[in-house]
Amino acid sequence: MQKHQSINIRQISRNWAEQMAYYRFLENENVTLSELVSSIADECQLRVAEKHVLAISDSSEINLQSHVGRLSPFGLGVVGNNTDVGFYIHPTLVLDGESGFPLGLSTLKLWSREIDHADKHERGYKNLPIEEKESYKWLASASESHKCLSGGRAKMVTHIGDRESDLFEAFATVPNKKNHLLIRACQDRRLLGQSLSLYGYLSQQPCEGTYIINVPADPRRNRMAREAMLIVRCGRVKIQRPDKLNVFGYPQSVTLYAVEAQEIQPDTGQEPIHWRLLTTHEVVCLEQALRVIQWYGWRWKIEQLFATLKTAGLNLEATQLESVIAIQRLTILALSVAVRTLQMVEGLDNTQLSAALTFCEQQQQCLGVIQSSVEGDTQKLQNPYPQGCLPWATWIIARLGGWSGYLSQRPPGMPTLVRGLRQFESIFLGWKLAQGGLVYTR
Repeated sequence: MQKHQSINIRQISRNWAEQMAYYRFLENENVTLSELVSSIADECQLRVAEKHVLAISDSSEINLQSHVGRLSPFGLGVVGNNTDVGFYIHPTLVLDGESGFPLGLSTLKLWSREIDHADKHERGYKNLPIEEKESYKWLASASESHKCLSGGRAKMVTHIGDRESDLFEAFATVPNKKNHLLIRACQDRRLLGQSLSLYGYLSQQPCEGTYIINVPADPRRNRMAREAMLIVRCGRVKIQRPDKLNVFGYPQSVTLYAVEAQEIQPDTGQEPIHWRLLTTHEVVCLEQALRVIQWYGWRWKIEQLFATLKTAGLNLEATQLESVIAIQRLTILALSVAVRTLQMVEGLDNTQLSAALTFCEQQQQCLGVIQSSVEGDTQKLQNPYPQGCLPWATWIIARLGGWSGYLSQRPPGMPTLVRGLRQFESIFLGWKLAQGGLVYTR
């Protein structure tokens, strides 16, 4: 599936026998989820040597409500709205800390909630140890990622999470000399030895400087595209242990650095940008604060990964497989395909990256053959990249997906590349048939 950049089994199979082999593989009880996760982690491990990497974790649901009645109920649970059925995934996407380029997935957790899932109050959730909570996924992901990335000789790892991962337990247990945390604050925590809590303390710190960002439009949030100016504050803080954790043996406090980026003079009717970040990296100046803000900003790439996995790309939730465990196996394989697509987007201008990262030798040959058919008559519509590099291949795929080809215009996004890859699969299939490399039988 990685080779073909598709999860459409009928499309990627050379013949009926191979199609059946795919189905048997996905339904084979001897193919464990842990083995599949290990295989994609091994690929990531090969790319991290001597790098500072960012390990970005997040959760998403695979909603299978439209398949109720067709799917076997074994393994199904409720998802976010507590009504629809499906399961959850919690992958960790690894990026190069210098460039933000995706290197792979270091770990992945899949789980289902019970159909009669009780709410937090009924379960006495707050008083449970972290190991018995669903939020333990954040600590488990950091631990599993550390195994993968230390095995690949990563120089340093910064684990990044959104507000859901703002856990005292994580700050108390995950960091060490080679592992840092960078989390968006969710709670206005108490500070040891301070009358002010975290938010109030940050607001009183001196402004380290300002910077300008371009905010993209987001119709879902009624957000208009605009240029925003943000002020930056930072400070060293000691987060006090929550009272509910007093019986679990955690330290009285943890020392962190807090960074605040706050928009000033937002446009009328627009909610101002306001980030408060907590990190174990030292942040005592504007330069260090901006570096941390940039790292957290790259967290958006895991959202792109989820979008590619679902309706904007591979459309995993429309699969016609008939068991949940088979869909879970397919999900792991599909995530690997989605990472490859993300690499194409991110590597669009990096001619140092080889096309072999995503395309096999035969596919590159086919791309070379069809290149002239997607180029225009003018110099501006010629592929500007050296043959064999990843941008060269991505340019051709993007043209197949309907991109204009003009570098002065908006670069191709995930949906365009997914359309182009589907088109390329059909072309590649015909090309191989013409080469005499395929024989279809029934």
